[in-house]
Amino acid sequence: MSAIKISPKGNSNVKKIGVLFGMENTFPGALVERINAMAAESKDEISAEFVQVGGVQLEKHSGYAVIVDRISHDIPFYRAYLKHEALLGTAIINNPFWWSADDKFFNYSLAKKLGVAVPPTVILPHKKFPEGTNERSMRNLEYPLDWDGIFEYVGFPAFLKPVDGGGWRDVHHVHNPEEFFRAYDQSRELCMTLQRAVKFNEYFRCYVIGQEKVHIMPYDPRRPHHERYVHDGPEYDPQLLKRVEKDALTLCRALGYDINTVEFAVEDGVPYAIDFMNPAPDADVHSVGQANFEWIVSEVAKLAIERAKNAAGGPVLRAEALLGSPVAKAAPQRAAAAPAAQVPAKKAAPVKAAPARATAAAKAAPAVKAPPAKKAVPKKAGKAVAPEQAPVE
Repeated sequence: MSAIKISPKGNSNVKKIGVLFGMENTFPGALVERINAMAAESKDEISAEFVQVGGVQLEKHSGYAVIVDRISHDIPFYRAYLKHEALLGTAIINNPFWWSADDKFFNYSLAKKLGVAVPPTVILPHKKFPEGTNERSMRNLEYPLDWDGIFEYVGFPAFLKPVDGGGWRDVHHVHNPEEFFRAYDQSRELCMTLQRAVKFNEYFRCYVIGQEKVHIMPYDPRRPHHERYVHDGPEYDPQLLKRVEKDALTLCRALGYDINTVEFAVEDGVPYAIDFMNPAPDADVHSVGQANFEWIVSEVAKLAIERAKNAAGGPVLRAEALLGSPVAKAAPQRAAAAPAAQVPAKKAAPVKAAPARATAAAKAAPAVKAPPAKKAVPKKAGKAVAPEQAPVE
């Protein structure tokens, strides 16, 4: 892509779409060009450009109808700016309030509740004290941890990974307790999850746009980064692909993400959701390939234009609305003069629970004996031992 330029201010009647991005090169420029081309062809008064932002004043709105966010997860200033813009009426893709609140362990818990298959997963205490805390901050923490129970539940091999990480940073593939403890000792103040590794035969990365469109891409995380998108894959079972599409939509609709990727590792015909907290997923033409790139650019452009056309001012100023809850209602601006008479609520009709999805359950791994622990010192009242003091050899 050529040197990045910021578009000058144009017609005030034109609805502006801004693209906020970081180090990526091919996708932002292609998205701006595609939006402008589509708007010109349909004669819509819509224009796309790269966002330009400096010091942000409380009452000042940027004028963007829509901002496509590709970078605020790495730049706190951008995240705060986007929340401000959302309050003043800009539609942000993706919702910065929910994105800030989300984490991978919540994702896995949600998937389990939704009937989407996920591998056995546990969340673990920080190995070292988070900054500004000490052993007194950990007095509610069980010590010693039941490592036997944890290993029996998860099994090996497994992946130790941060609860809110991305880009394969601080991810460890561990095959036994000794490897686990070596990796856990390196996790610093990070909050980590331990998840059973799926022995997959097929693996898919699904782009989901607007909680409606799904693009299933064969993927192999074992390959070098630039070769992970599989362009010469075999024929896949149509029923498997149908379930992958359905589960991807189920997750993204529940989470509220309008741009996301959902990764499935397939073992014994069961697609396990592995990673689905990617609200600014890889869209570089050199990694996803030209055909996938064209689909992504086109669908994100359509989504941004649709949001710009339907922009309806600021959100309801309540937490559930800011977080994207579809059931949030507008709060009254002032109290009513007199309380309304209460009307008995109609009894809700019983709703049948959706049938649980049949899955080929993986065999539980046999209990793994933890390394010999040092004899625990009897606890004194009011004092607990933090995880960084736990025996690990």
